[in-house]
Amino acid sequence: MAIPVKNAAQIRVMRAAGDIVAGAHALLEKAAKPGATTQELADIAEEYIRGRDAAPSFKGYRDFPGSICVSVNEEVIHGIPGPKKLRNGDIVSVDIGAYYQGFHCDAARTLIVGATTPEKEKLVRVTAESFFDSIRYARDGNRLHQISAAVQDYVEPHGFSVVREFIGHGIGRDLHEAPEIPHYRQPSRGPRLARGMTLCVEPMINMGSQEIRVLNDNWTVVTADGQCSAHYENTVLITDGDPELLTMA
Repeated sequence: MAIPVKNAAQIRVMRAAGDIVAGAHALLEKAAKPGATTQELADIAEEYIRGRDAAPSFKGYRDFPGSICVSVNEEVIHGIPGPKKLRNGDIVSVDIGAYYQGFHCDAARTLIVGATTPEKEKLVRVTAESFFDSIRYARDGNRLHQISAAVQDYVEPHGFSVVREFIGHGIGRDLHEAPEIPHYRQPSRGPRLARGMTLCVEPMINMGSQEIRVLNDNWTVVTADGQCSAHYENTVLITDGDPELLTMA
């Protein structure tokens, strides 16, 4: 499947969508405190997104019931917001998408609630670092799977593991477009990257085993061994030079 390439006008709209996502994340970084519920975080994000004349990308997507995904500790991704209260020491992965004037942007952060253990802090830090290390290769003319290999090569020496079953993706008019973006080494080099492509690179990194399972709600993904997981994502624009992160303030 061909990878969509955006023109200058479409990129301007995606920058605006990305700014909305970044603004919502900034609010939740302040709101993710002990005692807050995951639904309260979702309500704050949805109010902000709609106040910017956009819509939450995830709400109703394949019948997902939440406006954002909120995944706590051993929950890897796709946590459904609800009455669960955050506790001191939790890590919480927040995944937010915004649909604005016909285009989506998407980003995830793992936040630390209060004070936590050095092991959880390291997991959160290494997950974000693996993203930034990998997008060194997100350049016009490089191969997609250089990004994939770089994530695994960064994470595993730290003693952590990369989730295989869920991967990154292209984004634009559709929330999920070509290409698929694994976060581990591939046997092929993958397609060549070109200016105007927009990619969601989103390492999902486990403290223990890479194995996962899906809960009975058919959405929430958890680690099979009950150890913590972290998630970091931005929407990345391929340019003539360094990649542009559309979902960072």
